[in-house]
Amino acid sequence: MAHEHKLEIFRGLLKFKSNTQKIWGVLIFLSIVTAIEVTLGIYKPDSLMGLFLGMKLLNWIFIALTIVKAYYITWDFMHMRDETKALRRMVIWTAVFLIIYLVFILLQEGGYIFKVWDEGYITHDF
Repeated sequence: MAHEHKLEIFRGLLKFKSNTQKIWGVLIFLSIVTAIEVTLGIYKPDSLMGLFLGMKLLNWIFIALTIVKAYYITWDFMHMRDETKALRRMVIWTAVFLIIYLVFILLQEGGYIFKVWDEGYITHDF
């Protein structure tokens, strides 16, 4: 018994007639998000250089766009939308919590290393 995949993206806003059209639609979406990231990385607008929660707003935008792309690749290309609700939640929420934890650790350690490099001394040694 073959299982038909859903031929829509953006929660049903765009519907396609074949898998080939859907792949092209997803490719165009991911290309647009990547183009936005590259454009922001090249031009680095001054309006996005202000600090927000200890980091430049531009960096937060890069993190958000990267998470959007990772989620969408998992959702469509890894067929997560066709799985049961419980499995989707286990995979997505585990990844979300691990990413948040990783970002927290990187910011903490990066801040400490920058402080040591900037001020020239170690405040505490583990």
